[in-house]
Amino acid sequence: MAVNYRGEQFEDYNVAKRTPRHASSSHAVLARYKGVIKLLRFGAQGAKTYPPRDGESARDKAMRAAWYARHGDTLKNATPLDKIYWAAKIKW
Repeated sequence: MAVNYRGEQFEDYNVAKRTPRHASSSHAVLARYKGVIKLLRFGAQGAKTYPPRDGESARDKAMRAAWYARHGDTLKNATPLDKIYWAAKIKW
């Protein structure tokens, strides 16, 4: 089910997509939570972020740990209508 929102095409609600031509944000998602629909752009364009994977380097683990140390308190109360929720889910 494709969703067209403000001239932008999304695969579905709550499915993030890359936005390589956006000036500052690397991803976008059309979030729907408890009847509220919101367009969220998140992630810095060109940032080196790596989701967990097998055989990753100690540097990647340290970067992820540092990110969660900085944003852990904010993540505790995050909902799908918050950018930090999607950044943690997709990018970290």
